[in-house]
Amino acid sequence: MADFQGKATTQVLIFLDKYKDRDTYVVAFRGTEPFDADAWCTDLDISWYGIPGVGKMHGGFMKALGLQKNVGWPKEIERDEKLPPLAYYVIRDILRKGLSENSNAKFIVTGHSLGGALAILFPTIMFLHDEKLLMERLEGIYTFGQPRVGDEAYAQYMRTKLRENSIKYCRFVYCNDIVPRLPYDDKDLLFKHFGICLFFNRRYELKILEEEPNKNYFSPWCVIPMVFNAMLEVIRSFTIAYANGPHYREGWLLFGFRLIGILLPGLPAHGPQDYINSTLLGSIERHFKED
Repeated sequence: MADFQGKATTQVLIFLDKYKDRDTYVVAFRGTEPFDADAWCTDLDISWYGIPGVGKMHGGFMKALGLQKNVGWPKEIERDEKLPPLAYYVIRDILRKGLSENSNAKFIVTGHSLGGALAILFPTIMFLHDEKLLMERLEGIYTFGQPRVGDEAYAQYMRTKLRENSIKYCRFVYCNDIVPRLPYDDKDLLFKHFGICLFFNRRYELKILEEEPNKNYFSPWCVIPMVFNAMLEVIRSFTIAYANGPHYREGWLLFGFRLIGILLPGLPAHGPQDYINSTLLGSIERHFKED
């Protein structure tokens, strides 16, 4: 769904969860596929796109969401059947229709990796356009292994909007995952995280932090601990099924991927398996009940 690339590249799943007297639409953005060149181009395009009064955002992610050349973010667009659909507008129209027809329905937005970046940028444009129905019904944003998406001005804008609309935003970060530590938060790149960081260590124990440890990843002081941790994750591949049940058993492909982590710590930690385990084995229910 990227106008800049001239073809549809952004993938999203929208489904309706019905539970007793309430319905919840779940908007789930797909992350980067390992062999998808277009998605990798999106990730690596770290040009800035600025919006007055909002801040500067990652240009590649904004294009994937539906930013149009020479047009920006108009509130309404005329659909051109010759061009690929634009993700933001398609999703927004589906939610407008579903929520207006169901007064009991709310929605949440989620995603892993690139999908997590799009999950937090989607409400950004929603706030920009003052989509009152969507703002009232957005219950939470939950991202997994999400990279940084904007500068400090953008982070402050989103903190204010999320607080004003009582919207929960949680970033799940597993251990040494490299992606949440990119692009850099330094004097050159200026990217910033915001929101609650739910950080899980190798044992899937939860800590509530403002920022994940070793925030820019490439620290000489952290190399030896990260390699040691990767070795223990390889051992855990063999023991987790015995400790937690057969459905946690890891196959040889994942085991091989974890071996790569001994040379490149933080790369296997970005895989979805550790985020699934974190939500199942971590104590997240306690956090949300306390909150």
